[in-house]
Amino acid sequence: MKLLRFGKPGQEKPGVLVNHEILDASSFGEDFGETFFENNGLQRFAEWLKTHQANLPKVTAGVRFGAPFTRPSKIICIGLNYAKHAAESNMPLPSEPIVFFKATTALVGPDDDLVIPHNSVKTDWEVELAVVIGKKASYVKEADALHYVAGYCLHNDYSEREYQLERNGQWVKGKSCDTFAPLGPYLVTPDEVGDVNSLSMWLKVNGKTMQDGNTDDLIFKVPYLVSYLSQFMTLLPGDVISTGTPAGVGLGFKPPIYLKAGDVVELGIQGLGEQKQTARNYVPQ
Repeated sequence: MKLLRFGKPGQEKPGVLVNHEILDASSFGEDFGETFFENNGLQRFAEWLKTHQANLPKVTAGVRFGAPFTRPSKIICIGLNYAKHAAESNMPLPSEPIVFFKATTALVGPDDDLVIPHNSVKTDWEVELAVVIGKKASYVKEADALHYVAGYCLHNDYSEREYQLERNGQWVKGKSCDTFAPLGPYLVTPDEVGDVNSLSMWLKVNGKTMQDGNTDDLIFKVPYLVSYLSQFMTLLPGDVISTGTPAGVGLGFKPPIYLKAGDVVELGIQGLGEQKQTARNYVPQ
């Protein structure tokens, strides 16, 4: 299945993509989020869809997509998890996953504007595969880890490199600005993804390809990451693990390239859909 949410910010309704058509699934009676996943929501929704699909209203093309599920309890990110990205960053391959958090207030829809933070001059892009947890996970064995995955999403892990790297090395500061976590358009269940370790991924800025990679370059694979993180914290249904970015980030160019107002960022991952954000400057309220 490809689950989605559509509508104005804060007023999103649940939907589903079937045969290239967006169907309004609000009559299911639940939004997609922690409670939904925790209570076997994916299976219940799949069964409900079998008997109700023909009667669901079609959604008008061009509608705004929100994040495909409600705000999670946490967004956990993995740094330097692609071998080629580590090389372009002039850093050794990590012996264990590099873990940091992204504030959930950064979460936005896949095509919402990117707001460049006030006084920022080093806002960067990062196309990433996001893993969505489907049930409570604590001290999970690697061999069992995929049983805890609800599905996968496309994520643009925007980063402000000065905040991240030049201000006492606090990565979370460079990752958590508003609009820095566009997610979606879909939550895609594992049965539709295929081999998660062989997905092509790309990102363009103003039509020029900057990132052209594949998840086969991941250093730490999805099952390992789910198991590893569950040794340090309880993963809750709806939590997001963003698995890192391939080579081609702005920081890696010589000289570095950063985003400015008016730039258009487009990205996609095989089977997970595409995103498009237009950058604009922060305007004080």
